[in-house]
Amino acid sequence: MYKEGDLIVNLTLKTIDGEEIEVGKGKWIVLYFYPKDDTPGCTIQAKNFSKLKEEFEKLNVEIIGINKDSEESHRRFIEKHKLKIKLVSDKKDDIAKLFDVEGQIFPSRDTIVIDPVGKIVKIWRKVSASENPYQVLEFIKNISNKD
Repeated sequence: MYKEGDLIVNLTLKTIDGEEIEVGKGKWIVLYFYPKDDTPGCTIQAKNFSKLKEEFEKLNVEIIGINKDSEESHRRFIEKHKLKIKLVSDKKDDIAKLFDVEGQIFPSRDTIVIDPVGKIVKIWRKVSASENPYQVLEFIKNISNKD
């Protein structure tokens, strides 16, 4: 299991649109694990990440939401709420296990920030759905200004 400070090698995430995103290939990656599509907290978090998408893009950041829901569920969630983020279906918890995300039935609400070379620079556990996107944006702004 990965922890803060670890370098991730050979991890490719496949979005529901078939896009393959390689971790550590020049972009910041924010993986946010959330319990369930189209529930109140999860919707707020996804909408806030979507609202901030342009700000994240200016910092070369890719936002990826992950949970166990099917690709079809993810598509409906994106369409219903006009989400601008990418979603990954992790039906077997393979990705969640890599990052020690808790939850037998639903994953806990955890967020992982990975720098452009693939190093995990921050892990938040059991975050606030409404506040987390703003925390992540501020964190990346602050850390990228130090480079």
